[in-house]
Amino acid sequence: MSVRVTPPPAAAAILVVDDEPIIRDTLGEFLQGEGYAVTRCGTGEEAVELAAAHKFDVAVCDVNLPGIDGMDVMERLAAVSPETFVLLVTAYATVETAVQAFQRGASDYLIKPVLLDDLSGKVQRLLHQRDLRRENQWLRRELSREVEHNDFVVGTSPAMKQVLALARRVAPTPSTLLVLGESGTGKDVLARTVHQLGQAAKPTDGRYVAVNCAAIPGDLLESQLFGHRKGSFTGADREAVGVFAHAGAGTVFLDEIGDLPLPTQAKLLRAIEQKEVLPVGANEPIKVRARIIAATNKDLEAEAKAGRFRQDLFFRLNVVSVTLPPLRDRREDLPELISFLLGKHARAAGKPFTGLSHEALQLVYGYPWPGNVRELDNALQRAVILGEPPLVHPHDLPPAVSPPPDDPFAIDDLRLALARFEKLHIARILGQTPDRREAAKRLNIGLSSLYRLIAQYGIG
Repeated sequence: MSVRVTPPPAAAAILVVDDEPIIRDTLGEFLQGEGYAVTRCGTGEEAVELAAAHKFDVAVCDVNLPGIDGMDVMERLAAVSPETFVLLVTAYATVETAVQAFQRGASDYLIKPVLLDDLSGKVQRLLHQRDLRRENQWLRRELSREVEHNDFVVGTSPAMKQVLALARRVAPTPSTLLVLGESGTGKDVLARTVHQLGQAAKPTDGRYVAVNCAAIPGDLLESQLFGHRKGSFTGADREAVGVFAHAGAGTVFLDEIGDLPLPTQAKLLRAIEQKEVLPVGANEPIKVRARIIAATNKDLEAEAKAGRFRQDLFFRLNVVSVTLPPLRDRREDLPELISFLLGKHARAAGKPFTGLSHEALQLVYGYPWPGNVRELDNALQRAVILGEPPLVHPHDLPPAVSPPPDDPFAIDDLRLALARFEKLHIARILGQTPDRREAAKRLNIGLSSLYRLIAQYGIG
């Protein structure tokens, strides 16, 4: 059974989890005396339930617990309360256990018997990390005000650090770049970043011009890319400069390059190899200077082997390639992405949103985001439009992200999912059979058990 201590409004919230009452009470009373809001519980299962219902800044959790142990608690807390720092307490201090703890997400650990001064120091350090994280999010929001189109790569996960490192290396060079990744991962944003970094290294009058090869009919795409002469086709009442010439010494970003028609692929190959293009209806080619960044969510190598994409063009585009990871594989970037995208939409709407509620944050972390960053961006834009500041709440998020509160498929915890299913099943039977004695027979339980479950779940 948990013991809740009512804190002063600004107190940091600490969850103490230990199955030994003396240790649990000692740590709890000490932290309460330090001015923190303390909640105590004796099992990992109860800790997860508490963290799902309340926001905790730090969880001080024993490794050896009845039921699920501290390591499992830590992993479940990462799902239901991703903003909580976990301080593990162990009686067995070895290098192996420490490494395992950090690999599985621990913020720090203590060795039994716990020295209260050590506990105080580590909690203060974790709260300082919390403050730095918030300050970093605020600084990124402020920085984004200075970015003209809010276009730069957000993320400090190992995968995104590798992407940015490659972008910095290739940006000052004229090399083509092939950007791979699922739809919505931010291929256009990365291309803009490479262009901006290149312009910063070697300033020119070059422009960034993006073309979606799948969105323009084939007969118009060639004119769009290479330009045309007056009278070269019906409706060509004046000369037009294509995007290669318009970009100057800048960047042409060809999105969905896998959908480029084969005849146009041959002309693109010439643009890469000879640095010249032939406008539609022209007799003489014109020189171009733009570098090419191409992007696709297809396997271009497989497309080339199947004859649907020119192999020689694939080799020319694939001088340097980078794959953007899907959002589900870089969830550690979610805090920065949420802060940046929410700040962008809040400023556009003139609404002072400061973040997501604890419950909304749980939903965002638990959702797989099949549409990647684009889907997250759209979800937060919707939340800003429909919601009321200062926080985004679950009902502000799209239905796919915020399922009905009793949906058993919305959570991973088996015990909680079974309880939700039990509630829904009983409510369904009662809706079909108002007579509770008959409903109990259909459910194959005693009448007294049915009344108890009705009261437990609050079924009307």
